[in-house]
Amino acid sequence: MASSLIPASMQSKLMGLSSRNLSNATLTYLNLDLLKNVVFLFFVLRYTRKTFDSLRGYGIIGSIKRVFAVIRLWVYYLFLRAPGVRGQVDKQVTTAITKLEEKMVRRGPGITTYLTLPKEGWTSEQIRAELTQLAGMEHAKWEEGRVSGAVYHGGEDLSKLQTEAIGTFAVSNPLHPDVFPGIRKMESEIVAMVLSLFHGPSDGAGVTTSGGTESILMACLAARQKGRAERGITEPEMVVPETVHAAFFKAGNYFGIKVHQVPCPAPDYKVHIPSVRRLINRNTVLIVGSAPNFPHGIVDDIPALSRLAVKYKIPLHVDCCLGSFVIAFLKKAGFPSPYEEEGGFDFRQPGVTSISVDTHKYGFAPKGNSVLLYRNRSYRNHQYFIFPEWTGGVYASPSIAGSRSGALIAGCWVSLMTIGEAGYVASCHQIMGAAKQFETAIREDPILSANLEVIGNPEVSVVAFASKNFGIDTYDIADAMSAKGWHLNALQDPPAIHVAFTRPTALAVEKLQTELAEVVSAELAKAEERQRQGKSYANKRGDTAALYGVAGSLPDKSIVSRLAEGFLDALYKP
Repeated sequence: MASSLIPASMQSKLMGLSSRNLSNATLTYLNLDLLKNVVFLFFVLRYTRKTFDSLRGYGIIGSIKRVFAVIRLWVYYLFLRAPGVRGQVDKQVTTAITKLEEKMVRRGPGITTYLTLPKEGWTSEQIRAELTQLAGMEHAKWEEGRVSGAVYHGGEDLSKLQTEAIGTFAVSNPLHPDVFPGIRKMESEIVAMVLSLFHGPSDGAGVTTSGGTESILMACLAARQKGRAERGITEPEMVVPETVHAAFFKAGNYFGIKVHQVPCPAPDYKVHIPSVRRLINRNTVLIVGSAPNFPHGIVDDIPALSRLAVKYKIPLHVDCCLGSFVIAFLKKAGFPSPYEEEGGFDFRQPGVTSISVDTHKYGFAPKGNSVLLYRNRSYRNHQYFIFPEWTGGVYASPSIAGSRSGALIAGCWVSLMTIGEAGYVASCHQIMGAAKQFETAIREDPILSANLEVIGNPEVSVVAFASKNFGIDTYDIADAMSAKGWHLNALQDPPAIHVAFTRPTALAVEKLQTELAEVVSAELAKAEERQRQGKSYANKRGDTAALYGVAGSLPDKSIVSRLAEGFLDALYKP
């Protein structure tokens, strides 16, 4: 035997070494096995927790519906990509996008497209002539009040003052307060003035932004950072009403925040508070309410949301972007202010931690102005970006932008100082008076009340309505109003139309009511004729009816997304 050639003493040492190696190998294996079990247990616990949170938030039936919705969406996704179907879909989408481009991109006699720099710079006369032509291109007649929202015009005198302010501070940049101290002063005063309107506490704070979307993005970012810093949250979530502005979903997409939508059921269309409560969990960094919401002009139950925020120690953001300087002056203008008997909708509620307010809407400031308010400075600091290690020096900015336009800040400051409290009370009275008149017409006018219904109970400057006559399609009404020169907003889930009243629209409310009644009468006549002939809707329908008809009927929104992409691409087509 080979082993017999090895001395006994050596055999003993080798056996001992082998025994120790075997013992170490066994120990290593056991440690690895234990580690695998721990990792496996971690994932089991993690997904068990997520399943529990989902069941708690959506209930058993709601969770089953969500699973079936995912399966249905997946099946429809495969169907749309099946041979033959995909080719037809692509063809129809291409045709629709081509028509969209033809409608948006204006070409024709007298219109010259410039694709390269001129060899020599134009003269002032040439520039002015071209600007006059561009301003004169065919457009929706907002000056006549035929546009819902979009243009919040404070009057010609204010526009002239804004133009002067913009010219005076055209080169200014708030990024350099030492170079432009006047802009720093005006910006801080804008924040202070708006903070006072919404009953900011003594240590309240805020920032100016480029618009409501940036204000909302920053509010969500600050909540995410606050949750990470103070509670160690790495998988942030927020709970929002389904009627909330789309910017919250953009924030969720940009900043990796999971968004839970809460239903806003009829008849009041306000966020369902018990559903909000069920969806709050250890990862919730923010809950949201609108004052008012964009679609229907309805204010969510902010006091109830505030109580939840206090109970669970979660930030509450109130989106007042649309309501802005109308909702702030309702009481002084003689209209009911939402939840006044319960303490209001703003910082008077202890759970409200941030509010977004668009000064470029009913504050009548130039476009590109909004304010984001915080309950305190420490909360605001969570939205700051500070990079002390940069080779270019210490970098710090309060929001997404680095360089910003000081000219727009100057235009905003001029607007607030020119109009003043008395002016805003008067404009609130004018705008709300028109909105209430229009709402009353839909509820009481013989033709309108018989065929249309108001969505919920509008509380601010927006009135939404829909057809209640099964023979008349809401979107056909929208297209017929568009043919008459009105630019109204089409809504979905449920299908509806809304009018966001402005000062120009308030002056045109009588014409709006008259022409809406004419359209409804015409659509009613068409419906009665179809009924006599036993026909369904005509094959050819208007743009709004076609788009939202498709959007509402398809579970897979990829086709609608492609049409939206085509619209965005057309914005940059020469």
